[in-house]
Amino acid sequence: MTAEQPQTLIEIDGLTKRFGAFTAVDNVSFSVAKGEVLGFLGPNGAGKSTTMRMLASFMIPTSGTARICGHDVQTNSVAARTALGYLPEGAPTYPEMAVTAFLRFCAKIRGYRGSELNDRVAHAIGLTGLQGVRLQPVETLSKGFKRRVGLAQALLHNPPVLVLDEPTDGLDPNQKHEVRALIQQMAPDKAIVISTHILEEVDAVCTRAIVIANGRIVADATPAELEKRHPSGKLDDVFRLLTTGMKDAA
Repeated sequence: MTAEQPQTLIEIDGLTKRFGAFTAVDNVSFSVAKGEVLGFLGPNGAGKSTTMRMLASFMIPTSGTARICGHDVQTNSVAARTALGYLPEGAPTYPEMAVTAFLRFCAKIRGYRGSELNDRVAHAIGLTGLQGVRLQPVETLSKGFKRRVGLAQALLHNPPVLVLDEPTDGLDPNQKHEVRALIQQMAPDKAIVISTHILEEVDAVCTRAIVIANGRIVADATPAELEKRHPSGKLDDVFRLLTTGMKDAA
């Protein structure tokens, strides 16, 4: 009797994005199964955020396809977005709105009403530790709390797929620990992609890592497998080796 294969929730096939003569993402293909936490790594300008925007239907690819829970993000974008929780770079919000009001607005857009809306907002606030600032305007919050608000809106509808661009950016060490613990708690029931430049985050929460450079995938392995690619056994040295070719990374 063979073990049941994990369910594939994200499928990216030949995804390419060109801006004029510049190719930002070049024929990228990978899949992510339920229970996986994928670290999506690369230097600035490597194509990470562009790939995530295409996956989230915020940007139209030049070629290639992406599917979330089997739904093509271009031809069936509403169904794809319904299955997705997306924390974009910068976590855009309505800064003059209070935290609770903003999350209620997001929940209404998702179609929730009445007691279910209240429950969804309260649960998201609890998960992300926003109780103490829930009545403050978003514009008055620190960068770290603004990221938490962005994460809360991504979790409102308990989606099976999470795409998180720098989820711990601006958080203090305790807040980073809390968010990482939350990701680990949710991981068994979701497919999660985390774009990050914090390599310790990969060791802390990711079951797999993809490294992208110049728009192309240069590595796809577990963190432990990646560490074996440099004599030092350190991820930051492996990262520099893969993205710049510096064999003697300091």
